[in-house]
Amino acid sequence: MTDFLTTLQARCSIRKFEQAPVTKQELASVLEAVQCSQSWSNTQCWTLILLEDENIRQQLQQTVPTKNPAFRAITDAGLLIAMCAQKNLAGYFKNEAGSVLGDWYMHDIGIATQNLCNQAHAIGLGTVVVGWLDHNKAQKILELPDDYQLVSLIPLGRPAQKGKSPKRKSISEFVFYDKYGAKKVLP
Repeated sequence: MTDFLTTLQARCSIRKFEQAPVTKQELASVLEAVQCSQSWSNTQCWTLILLEDENIRQQLQQTVPTKNPAFRAITDAGLLIAMCAQKNLAGYFKNEAGSVLGDWYMHDIGIATQNLCNQAHAIGLGTVVVGWLDHNKAQKILELPDDYQLVSLIPLGRPAQKGKSPKRKSISEFVFYDKYGAKKVLP
């Protein structure tokens, strides 16, 4: 068993998958990770569509540019998950945005997506978050109501090759103290 930080450090995007199904137990595990996600006022604005139908997956693949490195993963992975959000729910209080950032669904879906991807990695599966696609066409294929937004597609399955985490910025490159630009030497 690994600690959480080790999981975070080792997780990377997987774009090549074995042609193998995701088991019910594996799927339950990653869905539970989404269920545990924090959200604005516990609104849990996410809705996931689990895509097993090959015809629908092929249609969705056509919404992804062929230059996208994850193009083949849409149909090759054991399962495809559409991460969707209910609009005007997260970030609102009495029908008014509670933040200058307005609708908070991107934050909440980001947290849920991170949990899903990290849990998948922890149990030996791979994922890649696909956001470079024609969202309008994909929403029509998924028959999403107008008050929902497709945020991303996530191929989920058994990695066909070992991934490698990309180089990360050093902490000192993105941390300031008390005001922007103020540096401090970390212990």
